[in-house]
Amino acid sequence: EFKDAGAHILTVHLEACTHVHRSIQAIKSLGCKSGVAINPHTPVTALFDVLEDVDVVCLMSVNPGFGGQKFIYRSIHKIKQLKEEIISRNLNTKIEVDGGVGRQNAEVILQAGADILIAGNAIFGAEHPTEEIKHLKSVSVHTYI
Repeated sequence: EFKDAGAHILTVHLEACTHVHRSIQAIKSLGCKSGVAINPHTPVTALFDVLEDVDVVCLMSVNPGFGGQKFIYRSIHKIKQLKEEIISRNLNTKIEVDGGVGRQNAEVILQAGADILIAGNAIFGAEHPTEEIKHLKSVSVHTYI
């Protein structure tokens, strides 16, 4: 259904999948790119067995459930650790970071190794959303809304 609606990347949460590799293969069989998301307190090493099979890893930097939470700064270490693993394996896997991302931390998140920033509340909760978008674009060409 998601593919029929126009989605070209489908991401599943590692913690919600009994057989994550099977889910990744099902996504790829649809002709979509695959992604796996992990919660803030799940170690990135839990992804290492499937890293070659995914196009995107989404590191949640807040606990999933609702917007407006503060960024969990321990996520910076996880971004660096994951980036090092991706580089050491010579992969093209992208790292996206979702949760508490905004003007105050976008640059440090990118410097840690993130490729994509997901900034929901920073934009939609801002008094001047257009200015927030401009700022995020100024620090990254891979900022998605």
